[in-house]
Amino acid sequence: MSTEAAEVQKQEGGAAVAKRKPVFVKVDQLKPGTSGHTLTVKVVSSKTVLQKGRSDTALRQTKIAECLVGDETGTIVFTARNEQVDMLKEGATVILRNAKIDMFKGSMRLAVDKWGRVEVTAPASFTVKEGNNLSLIEYELVNVVEE
Repeated sequence: MSTEAAEVQKQEGGAAVAKRKPVFVKVDQLKPGTSGHTLTVKVVSSKTVLQKGRSDTALRQTKIAECLVGDETGTIVFTARNEQVDMLKEGATVILRNAKIDMFKGSMRLAVDKWGRVEVTAPASFTVKEGNNLSLIEYELVNVVEE
């Protein structure tokens, strides 16, 4: 172990923890079955698709909204759940941390589960490229048999 690594280990109480800097990706770089994406997007539109549970208890309520989000390279449908729905208002700029690609009826959907974070940030300067919607591309699962 190098002396620098040992020094870091001493300062952090024994366990060497190396924080990785987030690598921001663009919407057009997203591929089916991938995860761990960090990206800055603008919310183009938001539509609540499911709202069930009693309104008197916030714990019992389930809210799901499909939001069209994008950057200067394209757009994708983001599935927002519960408190995420309130953050993804039309026109808002958000940072999605540790986002993953879910497949729904053969098309890509972006989602952030309990291991990720949605943060509202300062309005971005880019213009969303709405002509390139990745959720409109239909994928087919092909099983490859190796011989």
